[in-house]
Amino acid sequence: MRFSSEEILETIGMIAEDRLDVRTVTLGISLWDCSDPDPRACGRKVADKIRARAGRLGEVATVLEAEFGIPIVNTRVSLTPLAWVVPRAEPEAFLEVARAVDEAGADVGVNFVGGFSALVHKGATEVDQALIRAVPRVLAETERLCSSVVLASTRTGINMDACLEMGRIVRETARLTADRDGIGCAKLVVFANPVEDNPFMAGAFLGPGEPEATVLVGVSGPGAVRRALEGLAPDADLGQVAETIKKTAFKITRMGELVGREVARRLGARFGILDLSLAPTPAEGDSVARILEAMGLARAGAPGSTAAVMMLNDAVKKGGVFASSSVGGLSGAFIPVSEDAGMIQAAAEGVLTLEKLEAMTAVCSVGLDMVAVPGDTSAETLAGIIADEMAIGVANGKTTAVRIIPAPGKVAGDRVRFGGLLGEAPVMPVNPTSCAGFVRRGGRIPAPIQGFRN
Repeated sequence: MRFSSEEILETIGMIAEDRLDVRTVTLGISLWDCSDPDPRACGRKVADKIRARAGRLGEVATVLEAEFGIPIVNTRVSLTPLAWVVPRAEPEAFLEVARAVDEAGADVGVNFVGGFSALVHKGATEVDQALIRAVPRVLAETERLCSSVVLASTRTGINMDACLEMGRIVRETARLTADRDGIGCAKLVVFANPVEDNPFMAGAFLGPGEPEATVLVGVSGPGAVRRALEGLAPDADLGQVAETIKKTAFKITRMGELVGREVARRLGARFGILDLSLAPTPAEGDSVARILEAMGLARAGAPGSTAAVMMLNDAVKKGGVFASSSVGGLSGAFIPVSEDAGMIQAAAEGVLTLEKLEAMTAVCSVGLDMVAVPGDTSAETLAGIIADEMAIGVANGKTTAVRIIPAPGKVAGDRVRFGGLLGEAPVMPVNPTSCAGFVRRGGRIPAPIQGFRN
């Protein structure tokens, strides 16, 4: 790749002033050769492979940070879904493997390992069910492991039995981590239409079509986009706003691909994708909500927010695909409440409601993300919220997800605090009207007609 002096100077400015960084370098590792019916042997195989493949990941990232002057905030590992690797229908078997994976993650110095996952969008095997039952204890007893469960797809519809089960699992996970405001739920996500090469946690896993080891890079650039928009003339129209976002996304993409290809070369792995999702942090200014304010909204959640997010998401994708043929993952705009200072403020002021967030997820990258709700929210209500989000993904043929925290002992208006990139969030009120009769019917909501494309 060749860069002009102008590009280099602009990128240096973004890094120095706008918190532009590589949010994560995630090494995807295939575990197809690690399956073993003995959980101890299986755990040992998986851990040995993580240590062999990712042992130099942190070192390489540190060296490249110094050479390129580009901050690399996190190194992570994503794995083949463990429901495909641990052929045992007992939760204890998954706990044993999870502990081995967590230890290996600590040894190689990554902060998260994704892949404690099952795909049950059409139905669950006995092994899938065992993994799901193990989720609360795994997330309570390990530090690095993240879990994801796929509940729906445009091709299969929505597994409502699994939605209700995950409502119960989310509540149990919150209960077992109540001493930390239910932080286990921050490491648990449910999906419709997931991608196989997502570098971001908690939902990263390595899909079946991926190679033995692949480098997946996620960049972060909300501050750079906001700064670029603030430089526009006050009378700039929305076409000029979109063009500015595209140009900024182009530059961010070039920087991320440079880092990703070099990490892959030095690790002897393949470069997979660059995910150019605008991932915010709790730091002031590094916020997707502040981008919406720079467009002209008083707060995220105001009327017009869904249209603004749609334009932002689309312009980011267009700028990225023009810069690189390796754009993948989720690539768009994240709107996690607890991880975005502007979203936290909007939710605390009551401007951003759960219903408005849900509407915005129809046009953004993922879904309801890092949302805290009252601790007494029932499993059925959680299942209803999850089903609604799955329906948006299924009907629109896009990825949607839910990462929700029923904060133990907390009511609407209280706060949960997780620290670090997970941030803090106000507990948001939930519509108290019951959906129990609907979600308890169970079964599967059939695939929409647009799912039959062959």
